[in-house]
Amino acid sequence: MVKSQSDPRLVAKAQQVYERLLQQFGEPRWRKPLSALEELISTILSQNTNDRNRDLAFERLRARFPSWDAVRDADPEAVIEAIRPAGLANQKGPRIQALLRQITAERGSLDLSFLEEMSPEEARAWLMRFNGVGPKTAAIVLQFALGKPSFPVDTHIYRVSGRLGLRPPKMSVEEAHTHLASLFAPETYGVAHLNLIRLGREICLARHPRCSVCPLNDLCDDYQLRLRDAP
Repeated sequence: MVKSQSDPRLVAKAQQVYERLLQQFGEPRWRKPLSALEELISTILSQNTNDRNRDLAFERLRARFPSWDAVRDADPEAVIEAIRPAGLANQKGPRIQALLRQITAERGSLDLSFLEEMSPEEARAWLMRFNGVGPKTAAIVLQFALGKPSFPVDTHIYRVSGRLGLRPPKMSVEEAHTHLASLFAPETYGVAHLNLIRLGREICLARHPRCSVCPLNDLCDDYQLRLRDAP
């Protein structure tokens, strides 16, 4: 994540991407701020579903149980039923309860405020020890709940960054977290993350990208290649 080790051309391109998207979409706001534990659970619920279903499942969970300790100790079927709107409830429910039990066993409580005193690298390593917590989930908790610079890479960002040429084509999603973090300035991570997702959802679609209206088409390797190869 050291800037001097990154290709200066890609760093400059990333800055252009950031500035163009900021001009196009404005400065986005993260959804309602959550504690580190709440963000962790919310992000687990978000896996393989959309924001609406994630939020519905999270709110149902909070309405059904008076505390996270109660979620931890609840009958598994009750947790599964509460989070069913998020999909994969039979996996996510036991995963969340196991995580809550493991945190309690290690820390004596479900208070994760101690992570604020850790470096980003230490906090990331601590979070990623848990089953179901990968680089994206850890990065979201770090960036949006703990205020520690981290660049989450979801499906949209992975697709868009590949088309733009900000990462090598065969780079894995896991590798892309560190790689893209090295290109963007840490103070821009949150805004860049949210605006790249919006670009992927509204314009740079998976099957039929709307290249003609994209504010980045002159920067996009994929678009320029298709223009060159067009009859």
